[in-house]
Amino acid sequence: MQREPAVANAFYTGRSEKLKEEIDGFLGNARLSGNSVGDAVSYVAPHAGYRYSGQVAAFTYKALSMKKDLDKIDTFVIIGPNHTGLGYPVSVSMADWNTPLGLVDNDLELSNEIALQSERISIDEEAHSLEHSVEVQLPFLQRVVERPRCCFVCMGNQSLDYCMMLSSAILKGAKRLGRNIVVIASSDFDHYEPAKIAEEKDMQAIEELKGLRFEQFHGKIEELDDSACGYGPITVSAMFAKNRGAKEGILLKYSNSGNVTGDYDSVVSYSSIAFV
Repeated sequence: MQREPAVANAFYTGRSEKLKEEIDGFLGNARLSGNSVGDAVSYVAPHAGYRYSGQVAAFTYKALSMKKDLDKIDTFVIIGPNHTGLGYPVSVSMADWNTPLGLVDNDLELSNEIALQSERISIDEEAHSLEHSVEVQLPFLQRVVERPRCCFVCMGNQSLDYCMMLSSAILKGAKRLGRNIVVIASSDFDHYEPAKIAEEKDMQAIEELKGLRFEQFHGKIEELDDSACGYGPITVSAMFAKNRGAKEGILLKYSNSGNVTGDYDSVVSYSSIAFV
């Protein structure tokens, strides 16, 4: 079973050579020191159209490319929010995912194992069928890792309870199968407010992530009415990181759509974060 791209030629070009060139350009412009990010265990990356957030996403994948044990990673668990409302509250895909750069294999054993950990996790393709949040991560991953194997998770319910449940399921599933995994949370940050207000809100929430205070981050998003669309996946990524011994979250890059469009009165903001 294969899932075909839903947003190629919309969020990113569907022409493979042009896509490679574009992503490689973003990665080339993402300059990082490897001293700290080489120890990262999980990440956050934005998921807007590449024109707007591709350069920010590149910082996440540049950090991933510098991971010290990257060649020993078995599976990448990519978690995105559900924008469409289709499917179940937490949906795990059992398909291999096609992109203009080729097929991304599903770790079917781990995907099934994650779903088995809780009756609140469903094997479901409908939630993924039109959703962009996981899909847009894959071409970047394909340019950094040769033939990556993944699990694809879509979160409709992003409550703290569901975050804790999903994080536990991922950890237990990976342990049961002996998988060495990386978690990538797909999320944009504040939406459609003036850039200054968006940044003020976002930085308060990101400050909690820097200290791996995932419960406080989750609460801060709600308290501030910050419209970060994937705050649940981010919370899961931070929980996973803390369980794996991470000590801090590092903000690699922050930007907003106004830096592309010139309109700073109503922006969408983007962050690249590594938990190390």
